[in-house]
Amino acid sequence: MPTTDSTHELSGGAGWYALHTQHQHEKAVAHSLTSKGFEVFLPLYLSVRRWSDRTKELSLPLFSSYVFLHGGLERQLAILTTPGVHGVVSFGGAPAVVPDAEIEAVRQVITNGVQLSPHPFLKCGDWVRIKQGPLEGLEGILERTKGQFRLVLSVNLIQKSVSVEVDAWAVERATRPDPGQPYHSMPLGV
Repeated sequence: MPTTDSTHELSGGAGWYALHTQHQHEKAVAHSLTSKGFEVFLPLYLSVRRWSDRTKELSLPLFSSYVFLHGGLERQLAILTTPGVHGVVSFGGAPAVVPDAEIEAVRQVITNGVQLSPHPFLKCGDWVRIKQGPLEGLEGILERTKGQFRLVLSVNLIQKSVSVEVDAWAVERATRPDPGQPYHSMPLGV
């Protein structure tokens, strides 16, 4: 499973932040920020697109219009002047931190090469934990679609979700964590 994930030494703040980007500019933003020395995470998934004359496999952003940035907010001018960046997702006028566990859950799914796809953000359903297999310990919402069980993983800050196929016998009910507060996007310094 592809991913754009650069790791550079950062001077300054830790934590993951979500950058709201112009539609279909996620890869360009990730590339530009990486070349400026930022640590960027742009999870991608493979999608087969069919046209009347051809079929093509595309690598698309898992979270449309978002790129994740690790720390580096002390260089806000370099971030906000990057072509395609609308702003840092913020709450109450301050940049909101994406929990490490949510980023690591998405990384774990991508690293294990499990088939995944974007999924509408859900607020209800049974909260479950995978109890065995390569995704052991991951938690999310269990849903059933077309006779298959899927685990929905969410990044609450940007209200986006992905789903991954799981075996129903491999999950157990878990205690759902506090879903947190709603967020909105706004440039730094506003």
